[in-house]
Amino acid sequence: MPPRLVNIGVSVLVLAALVGVGVWFANTTESTKTHSSEYTMNAKNSDAPFGDGSCNVAVIPISGEIVPYAGAYDSDPESFDYTDPDYVTSLLHDAEDDSDIKGVLVRIDSGGGSPVASEIMANAFKHSSLPVVALIREIGASGAYLAATGAKTIIASPFSDVGSIGITMSYVDNSAKNTKDGLQYESLTSAKFKDYGNPDKPLTDDERTLFKRDLAILHEQFVKEVSENRHLPINTVEALADGSSMPGGMALKNSLIDQLGDEETAREWFAKQLNMSPEDIVFCDK
Repeated sequence: MPPRLVNIGVSVLVLAALVGVGVWFANTTESTKTHSSEYTMNAKNSDAPFGDGSCNVAVIPISGEIVPYAGAYDSDPESFDYTDPDYVTSLLHDAEDDSDIKGVLVRIDSGGGSPVASEIMANAFKHSSLPVVALIREIGASGAYLAATGAKTIIASPFSDVGSIGITMSYVDNSAKNTKDGLQYESLTSAKFKDYGNPDKPLTDDERTLFKRDLAILHEQFVKEVSENRHLPINTVEALADGSSMPGGMALKNSLIDQLGDEETAREWFAKQLNMSPEDIVFCDK
């Protein structure tokens, strides 16, 4: 059935075709820890505090592709690096429920992915009872950048890749190859647009118009949420929302982030916010 391609990641890959209207999301990023559905479920159901009393700032990673739910596009989670919103929000809730935890550091190495999942994380950070810092290390682009905008402050490496505000529905048209291979697509649908965007058939002008309509709507929403979360004039974000990303230094000049730095910079920020010495800020991972 037709895949509807919605992506706020930095590159596109065919990952799934679902019944009715399918959705594909992807990004390119370095491989880090995989978050399996089993780990996510354990985190959600655990009554244990986030830390053991020896640390006071929870570390929540957002790495790899941002997907709608655990195991969304891969039967073997060990071979696919991803982050899902349930994993992130469950860790955030654990941190909020732990009296020893005074803040949250969101460590980001992701080129984005699912727009809905990214929005869920951004909203969770924005409404958290704890101060949240987003630290962009290698890359915090597109959906990952949207998630970061929910934090109270964003710190990024000067070498990082930041931004990429935009939407893509691009995909590979397989129809010419199918013809060469002697394959013919037969459209059997109950409605004109039910199989629009299927890569095994050419895209019609009317179908392209529908995709462009949706692109414009989603792009406008992306810009709106960045504008609101970053307290920037919407025309400022619109001028930056051409889909390109930028190094950390340029992101700072354009107010997409608040500070250049690393984990030690975040430690100093928490110390100031919590009226503690930097030596007393201890990060912990779950």
